[in-house]
Amino acid sequence: MKFVVKKDELSENPERFLRKAGYGFIRDRHSGQDSFVRRLTRAHYPRLHMYIKEQGGRVVFSLHLDQKQPSYSGAHAHNAEYEGEVVEAEIKRLKDIVVHNS
Repeated sequence: MKFVVKKDELSENPERFLRKAGYGFIRDRHSGQDSFVRRLTRAHYPRLHMYIKEQGGRVVFSLHLDQKQPSYSGAHAHNAEYEGEVVEAEIKRLKDIVVHNS
């Protein structure tokens, strides 16, 4: 699920915003792509997984819920949910942070 904010609605850069919201930075060692995760429990999974893309004066946050790691060796796919109660609640939480910190 995606949500978009204007850059000037954030009181800091997107990466710092996510860190303050409880996300940690990760780099996929296979693709080299940067993203952020927020664990829901002490275990590695399930976790919220966020990608950031800046487009002009906007920041696009793309969120999904990783339920588990890839099931077999060499697989890059995992069980992810792009919609649902957990994802929607997290988008609402992040939007509330943007509103209260701008």
